[in-house]
Amino acid sequence: MSVALSILNWSAVADRRYRTMKRFVCRSLLGVAICLANALAGSPCVDLPPPNKLYHGFYWDGVGTDKHDPTEHDVTPEDVARYEQAIGKKTAWIYFSDNWFESPKFPATMCSWIRDLGKIPYVRLMLRSDVDQKHAEKIFSLQKIIAGEFDVDLREWARDAKNFGSPILIEWGTEPNGKWFSWNGSWNGGAGEGPRRYIAAYRHIVDLIRAEGADNLQWVWHVNWFDEPERKWNAFENYFPGENYCDWVALSAYGPITPMTRDGTESLRFKLRKAYPRLIKLAPGKPIIIAEFGCDLHNRRVNVARWAKSALEDLFSNRWPAIVGFCWW
Repeated sequence: MSVALSILNWSAVADRRYRTMKRFVCRSLLGVAICLANALAGSPCVDLPPPNKLYHGFYWDGVGTDKHDPTEHDVTPEDVARYEQAIGKKTAWIYFSDNWFESPKFPATMCSWIRDLGKIPYVRLMLRSDVDQKHAEKIFSLQKIIAGEFDVDLREWARDAKNFGSPILIEWGTEPNGKWFSWNGSWNGGAGEGPRRYIAAYRHIVDLIRAEGADNLQWVWHVNWFDEPERKWNAFENYFPGENYCDWVALSAYGPITPMTRDGTESLRFKLRKAYPRLIKLAPGKPIIIAEFGCDLHNRRVNVARWAKSALEDLFSNRWPAIVGFCWW
């Protein structure tokens, strides 16, 4: 799910509320740069932020080119600069999709400029044939991943990631309990096989990449806050690959994502009231990030500034102590 709040547009309409929140965010993010500096200096993992601080991640909606529509790998240093100028604080990581329909090569150029800015690359490893959602996968199916049809490319990717040297946050199989990405359970066997096939593919990818010595990768397992379809077999717990296959766990928790969307107007607190206890029980001791959240600027059913301000205040209140960071989408 990639339609979300643009902090620049939102700040333009939120003026006074935005300035209040901006001061609040900046105070609460102090100190995280030290952890990132340590990570980039040689630690193979991303350290946790200091107590009572949160990492602040970033994704900028794709800009597109003459050859393709905007996609989730179109982030540029200029986008980052504009975002950070608007909020008045540096970000911890830059989130982008590594789309294999364009290339199965490790995104070294992208990761390098992100590192040069003093940030952590956060890579969504997207083995998919196009950016269109809501259809079964044409090429990179779970069965083919499990069968090893992409092992050669995955091993090369892993070796290049290892040679990159510094820490990378990485996820594969984003939001499997939803009905939009092609690796969801509904399109891969449903109640009988869907979650099991997902777990088998997930473990295959992680095992293969680790076998190449890419220990600088920190694996993030990422689910949606609600299960769609809302069936017992599709509960996100059924997609958990195991504690040895993820370092952090992540959640998407959007407000309304289009101007006319009726769903999602509930507060972030409402969403986490349901999802947070489930994650804590499922993966005790694992750091949690809100990997994706935001709200469409023009939705008629929610006050965007109020929704965002409430969400950030709740995040910084230590209401959910396992949460170590968040990312605007």
